[in-house]
Amino acid sequence: MNSPDNHIWKPNVTVAALIERDGRFLLVEEETDDGIRFNQPAGHLDAGESLVMACTREALEETAWQFTPTALVGVYQWPRPQRDITYLRFAFAGVLGKHDPLRPLDKGILRAVWLTAEEIEATQARHRSPLIWQCVQDYLAGRRFPLDLIRHYD
Repeated sequence: MNSPDNHIWKPNVTVAALIERDGRFLLVEEETDDGIRFNQPAGHLDAGESLVMACTREALEETAWQFTPTALVGVYQWPRPQRDITYLRFAFAGVLGKHDPLRPLDKGILRAVWLTAEEIEATQARHRSPLIWQCVQDYLAGRRFPLDLIRHYD
Protein backbone atom coordinates (compact mmCIF):
# COMPACT_ATOMS: atom_id res chain seq x y z
CA MET A 1 0.00 0.00 0.00
CA ASN A 2 1.35 3.39 -0.94
CA SER A 3 1.38 6.35 1.43
CA PRO A 4 -0.42 9.59 0.50
CA ASP A 5 2.72 11.07 -1.04
CA ASN A 6 2.85 8.03 -3.38
CA HIS A 7 6.11 6.88 -1.78
CA ILE A 8 6.59 3.15 -2.21
CA TRP A 9 7.32 1.61 1.18
CA LYS A 10 9.70 -1.32 1.56
CA PRO A 11 11.37 -2.94 4.55
CA ASN A 12 15.10 -2.95 5.19
CA VAL A 13 16.25 -6.55 4.76
CA THR A 14 18.87 -7.62 7.27
CA VAL A 15 20.60 -10.83 8.28
CA ALA A 16 21.90 -11.91 11.68
CA ALA A 17 24.23 -14.69 12.82
CA LEU A 18 23.42 -16.66 15.96
CA ILE A 19 26.85 -18.00 16.83
CA GLU A 20 27.04 -20.17 19.94
CA ARG A 21 30.12 -21.80 21.44
CA ASP A 22 30.35 -23.49 24.83
CA GLY A 23 27.14 -21.86 26.07
CA ARG A 24 28.13 -18.35 24.98
CA PHE A 25 26.91 -16.29 22.05
CA LEU A 26 29.06 -14.04 19.88
CA LEU A 27 27.74 -10.48 19.92
CA VAL A 28 29.19 -7.18 18.82
CA GLU A 29 29.33 -3.95 20.75
CA GLU A 30 28.76 -1.13 18.32
CA GLU A 31 28.32 2.61 18.08
CA THR A 32 24.77 3.63 17.09
CA ASP A 33 22.71 6.82 16.99
CA ASP A 34 21.35 5.70 20.38
CA GLY A 35 24.79 5.14 21.95
CA ILE A 36 26.85 1.99 22.38
CA ARG A 37 24.65 -1.09 21.89
CA PHE A 38 24.89 -4.88 21.65
CA ASN A 39 23.79 -6.74 18.54
CA GLN A 40 24.29 -10.07 16.89
CA PRO A 41 26.72 -9.91 13.98
CA ALA A 42 24.22 -8.48 11.54
CA GLY A 43 23.74 -6.15 8.63
CA HIS A 44 21.97 -5.31 5.43
CA LEU A 45 21.55 -7.54 2.41
CA ASP A 46 23.67 -6.18 -0.44
CA ALA A 47 22.59 -6.14 -4.07
CA GLY A 48 23.19 -9.45 -5.82
CA GLU A 49 23.96 -11.57 -2.76
CA SER A 50 21.91 -14.32 -1.19
CA LEU A 51 20.73 -14.09 2.41
CA VAL A 52 23.17 -16.87 3.39
CA MET A 53 26.07 -15.11 1.67
CA ALA A 54 25.15 -11.84 3.40
CA CYS A 55 25.13 -13.54 6.81
CA THR A 56 28.54 -15.11 6.22
CA ARG A 57 29.96 -11.76 5.05
CA GLU A 58 28.51 -9.73 7.92
CA ALA A 59 29.76 -12.18 10.56
CA LEU A 60 33.30 -11.99 9.17
CA GLU A 61 33.28 -8.20 8.73
CA GLU A 62 31.95 -7.52 12.23
CA THR A 63 33.71 -10.22 14.29
CA ALA A 64 36.69 -11.52 12.24
CA TRP A 65 35.22 -15.02 12.70
CA GLN A 66 34.31 -17.24 9.76
CA PHE A 67 30.71 -18.45 9.97
CA THR A 68 28.74 -20.85 7.80
CA PRO A 69 24.96 -20.71 8.16
CA THR A 70 23.35 -24.16 8.36
CA ALA A 71 19.78 -23.35 9.42
CA LEU A 72 17.28 -20.51 9.53
CA VAL A 73 16.22 -19.71 13.09
CA GLY A 74 13.50 -17.27 12.13
CA VAL A 75 12.26 -14.29 10.17
CA TYR A 76 11.47 -11.18 12.22
CA GLN A 77 9.59 -8.05 11.18
CA TRP A 78 10.21 -5.05 13.43
CA PRO A 79 8.79 -1.57 12.77
CA ARG A 80 11.22 0.59 14.70
CA PRO A 81 9.44 3.03 17.02
CA GLN A 82 9.96 6.77 16.42
CA ARG A 83 11.49 6.09 13.02
CA ASP A 84 9.96 5.55 9.61
CA ILE A 85 11.75 2.24 9.12
CA THR A 86 10.85 -1.43 9.32
CA TYR A 87 13.45 -4.18 9.52
CA LEU A 88 12.90 -7.64 8.07
CA ARG A 89 15.56 -9.81 9.74
CA PHE A 90 16.59 -13.31 8.69
CA ALA A 91 18.46 -14.95 11.58
CA PHE A 92 20.72 -17.95 10.98
CA ALA A 93 22.39 -20.58 13.12
CA GLY A 94 25.50 -22.28 11.84
CA VAL A 95 29.05 -23.46 12.24
CA LEU A 96 31.82 -21.31 13.63
CA GLY A 97 35.05 -21.37 11.65
CA LYS A 98 38.47 -19.81 12.10
CA HIS A 99 39.21 -16.50 13.75
CA ASP A 100 41.54 -13.90 12.23
CA PRO A 101 42.70 -11.73 15.15
CA LEU A 102 44.54 -9.37 12.76
CA ARG A 103 41.46 -8.59 10.66
CA PRO A 104 40.07 -5.10 11.37
CA LEU A 105 36.40 -4.97 12.34
CA ASP A 106 33.82 -2.92 10.45
CA LYS A 107 33.62 0.80 11.14
CA GLY A 108 31.50 1.40 14.23
CA ILE A 109 32.15 -2.04 15.74
CA LEU A 110 34.01 -1.60 19.02
CA ARG A 111 34.54 -5.27 19.80
CA ALA A 112 33.20 -8.79 19.46
CA VAL A 113 32.25 -10.36 22.79
CA TRP A 114 31.09 -13.80 23.97
CA LEU A 115 28.11 -13.61 26.38
CA THR A 116 25.95 -16.22 28.08
CA ALA A 117 22.19 -16.20 27.51
CA GLU A 118 21.79 -14.85 31.05
CA GLU A 119 24.18 -11.97 30.31
CA ILE A 120 22.33 -11.20 27.08
CA GLU A 121 19.00 -11.17 28.90
CA ALA A 122 20.43 -8.93 31.64
CA THR A 123 21.72 -6.35 29.11
CA GLN A 124 18.47 -5.88 27.17
CA ALA A 125 18.46 -2.14 27.89
CA ARG A 126 21.66 -1.94 25.79
CA HIS A 127 20.39 -4.03 22.86
CA ARG A 128 20.13 -2.41 19.46
CA SER A 129 16.66 -3.91 19.09
CA PRO A 130 14.32 -6.36 20.82
CA LEU A 131 15.21 -8.85 18.11
CA ILE A 132 18.54 -9.74 19.78
CA TRP A 133 17.01 -11.42 22.82
CA GLN A 134 14.10 -12.88 20.83
CA CYS A 135 16.52 -14.55 18.40
CA VAL A 136 18.52 -16.05 21.28
CA GLN A 137 15.33 -17.36 22.90
CA ASP A 138 14.22 -18.93 19.61
CA TYR A 139 17.67 -20.47 19.13
CA LEU A 140 17.64 -21.91 22.65
CA ALA A 141 14.14 -23.29 22.02
CA GLY A 142 15.62 -25.31 19.15
CA ARG A 143 14.05 -23.42 16.25
CA ARG A 144 15.90 -24.53 13.12
CA PHE A 145 14.50 -24.51 9.61
CA PRO A 146 16.35 -25.98 6.63
CA LEU A 147 18.15 -23.54 4.38
CA ASP A 148 16.32 -24.90 1.35
CA LEU A 149 13.30 -23.02 2.73
CA ILE A 150 15.02 -19.98 1.13
CA ARG A 151 15.43 -19.96 -2.64
CA HIS A 152 17.96 -17.60 -4.22
CA TYR A 153 17.86 -17.11 -7.97
CA ASP A 154 20.75 -15.39 -9.72
